[in-house]
Parts: sequence; C-alpha cells; structure tokens
Amino acid sequence: MTNILIIVTGSVAAIKLPILVKKLQQKRPANGNSFQIRIVLTEPSLHFLKLVEVENLLPACSIFRDADEWSKWRQMGDPVLHIELRNWADIGVIAPLDANTMGKISNGICDNLASCIIRAWDMNKQLLFAPAMNVYMWNHPITEKCIKVLKELGYIQIGPISKKLACGDYGMGAMAEVDQIITKIMEFVK
Repeated sequence: MTNILIIVTGSVAAIKLPILVKKLQQKRPANGNSFQIRIVLTEPSLHFLKLVEVENLLPACSIFRDADEWSKWRQMGDPVLHIELRNWADIGVIAPLDANTMGKISNGICDNLASCIIRAWDMNKQLLFAPAMNVYMWNHPITEKCIKVLKELGYIQIGPISKKLACGDYGMGAMAEVDQIITKIMEFVK
C-alpha cells in the first residue's frame, strides 16, 4: 500500500483534482499493491472546487482543510494534524501549486495546513509539485528564485506547460496534464 497525499492550492487548475484522483485510483503499481489517497485543500482551492465534488471521490475522513488543523488538539500529547499527515504519507504531491503557496514554502512560511505539512515534510520522502499560474506570474523573476529553492530542497517539479490559460493569456504557466503528473507519481510508487 502506498499512501499519497495530494495538496491542492488556489489555482484554477484545482478543477482537475477529480480527474487526477479518479485516474490515480485506476492505476495499479507494478507490484500489485494499491494506493490510499488523502487530500488537503487550501481555502483558496475551494474557490475553484466544490467540496461535494471532492467528497464524492473519497471518504470524508480522507479530506482535510485548514479548519481541521487544530480540531483534535486540546492539550500536550494530542495529535497534530500536519505531523500526522506527514507521517502517514509515502509521497506528497502539490497539484496545483499556485504562486502564493510557492512563495510561502520557498521562504519557509507555514500559515495554513498545507504549508505546515510542507514545512514539516520528511526530507527522505518524495515531494512533487506541479506549478500553475498566469504566464506573467510564471515569467516573473521571483518565480525562478522560488523554483530554485524548491529544487535545492530536493522537491521534484512537474511542468508547467504552455497553452491558453483560463484568464485568456497564452503561454507557459498551466499545470502539467493529469497523465503527466500520474506518470511522475508512478516513478516513485513502491
């Protein structure tokens, strides 16, 4: 069994989450094992996704939001969700990774469940990221610096690709195709 944690941030590409999960559920690792999937949704991602769409994919106990971060914690010794999810995951996938979250994690900021998981990530485990943003955001010099930091940390980049974006601009910045993301995930599945 391989545990895959998918972190979804606030890009219009978040609408591809149901496709990603369904296709991933149809895959079988070479060793015949299966996947267990959990999802972390940032609040901005819910601007593009309906929670009910996600709840139809997986059991509710596999979907987490910022409000869940401290819901179980009452005193010392109680579970800390971002640590529990980090420990549970064999592989982390941030898809899509928006410009805002990219900037946060490349600078060590951890102010929501998703960024806390990434800041507490076990560096012996693979963390993949699929950037998705406007072409001008992608081409901004700060993005290059952020990507460099993430790669230096050992995180693995998937995409982006060039196409007409939801805003109408054309160019590099769209999230990699779902099949491309799944192919990369499968490279690291035990």
